[in-house]
Amino acid sequence: MAEIIELKNVYFSAQDRDVVQDISLEFEEGKITAIIGPSGSGKSTVLKISAGLLVPNDGEVFYRGRNIAHMSHSENLEFRRESAFVFQDSALWANQNLDQILELPLKIHYPQMTRSQRMKRIKEVTIEADYRKDLGIRPSRLSMGEQKLIAFARAMLCNPKLLFLDEWVESLDETSANKLIEVVKRKKKEGASVIFVCHDMRIIRDLADSVVVIVDGKEAFEGTKEDLLNSPELSNFLKMEIAV
Repeated sequence: MAEIIELKNVYFSAQDRDVVQDISLEFEEGKITAIIGPSGSGKSTVLKISAGLLVPNDGEVFYRGRNIAHMSHSENLEFRRESAFVFQDSALWANQNLDQILELPLKIHYPQMTRSQRMKRIKEVTIEADYRKDLGIRPSRLSMGEQKLIAFARAMLCNPKLLFLDEWVESLDETSANKLIEVVKRKKKEGASVIFVCHDMRIIRDLADSVVVIVDGKEAFEGTKEDLLNSPELSNFLKMEIAV
């Protein structure tokens, strides 16, 4: 099966520090890939570079064979519509209410939709994410867990074919986390590709087809979940608190 995202010799620096160093990865279409590593290893940076949210200092990133940096406006808009990102800190706009936050992606990508159609879709994704409270409030009124639910619902709005998830069930209780995990499983059955950052080995065992391990900004391991679990390096990775 073809790769949906490919990184070629990617470097990224910030604040005079090499965060990502010469990473080349292929993420297979229709599969779920976990990116794991110690805190500060660069795994979230790799995820954001893969999603086109950070521009590497060197190297190239491809979506379905197209260099993201060279996409036309229409091609980039298509990429944004077909993909979605759930940020570790939720990244909800503080000066807008939840209704406005959720409505904006639909206004951008589906301008032909009526207000009632947008509200219907928003209701569908918030129920799917198990958020059933008022949408007229601002994010500051929500717990961290509730913000995660809204961020996940926002990612589902345009029925993405590619999901980037950065610690997306962190701060959630077990019931809510399991519901979002089930949504991700359903998305895979529908043909979506998923790339996620996580530190919980239970979730990795449950969800991942493939695993990438990042240590000190470099690729330390790439293979199937079974390859990782059977690898002699696993005990060393666990000692580095890569996953628990």
